[in-house]
Amino acid sequence: MSVVKAAITQCTWTGDKQSMIDKHVSYVEKAAAEGVQVICFQELFFGPYFGIVQDKKYYDYAESIPGPTTDTFCELAKKYHMVIILPIYEEEMTGVYYNTAVVIDADGSILGKYRKSQIPHVNAFWEKFYFRPGNTGFKVWNTAVGKVGVCICYDRHFPESWRCLGLAGAEIVFNPNASAPGLSNRLWELEQCAAAGANGYFVLVPNRVGLESDEFGEEAVDFYGSSFVADPRGNYVGEVGSTDTEEMLVRDLDLDMIEDTRRDWQFYRDRRPDLYSPIVAG
Repeated sequence: MSVVKAAITQCTWTGDKQSMIDKHVSYVEKAAAEGVQVICFQELFFGPYFGIVQDKKYYDYAESIPGPTTDTFCELAKKYHMVIILPIYEEEMTGVYYNTAVVIDADGSILGKYRKSQIPHVNAFWEKFYFRPGNTGFKVWNTAVGKVGVCICYDRHFPESWRCLGLAGAEIVFNPNASAPGLSNRLWELEQCAAAGANGYFVLVPNRVGLESDEFGEEAVDFYGSSFVADPRGNYVGEVGSTDTEEMLVRDLDLDMIEDTRRDWQFYRDRRPDLYSPIVAG
């Protein structure tokens, strides 16, 4: 398969979990009508971004894997023969929660899950209150559309995350986000494109959009959308998404570009892991 038709979505918070799930079911149906073969939603797609506050009531959003939401989207994946990357709040056991993305193959089977590795704890992103650091490592799965990896939001600030996925053979990496104006503005323009170019694979970046003031009042932040796709040379594929409205971006990924790019640059050949021990010295 040389060209893969991929979709990413950016959505506003509706105010309740079920309507968010219903909205994303509709996105899958719309994507299927457009011939999409793989789709990914924003970080923690069926809830508000509750990291703005520290409130234990939001633990109620967590689900087991498999669970009711994964069951719904497994059925859709099988029905439409579509790979689905499903970022949800996972409950491993009572009191143990992860920020997780489930990888569902086009036959409806769960191939595995990635748990967010690096967890922030700064103003309006109080994530250590909600999540344990991930323990899955940086995995790559052989899916119906190729070799797929995932990193989640804050993971993008760590070049080691991207490189581990490249060394594991990733061709397409999804980076679901809840990113808002502030410190991240310039990094948003740089990091994922740089990661795509440095590692020679496609990076797809869905982000939240809109102000979740109905949930958090004056504490709410205004998520800036701007979802995008970067190719193996670090360039945008098509236009960047809206900064203030919901949308689904559909893009064609020419996987032959991965080999062409890596043969031109030879970054993997020229690596010097014998010199990199300070990176993991602790």
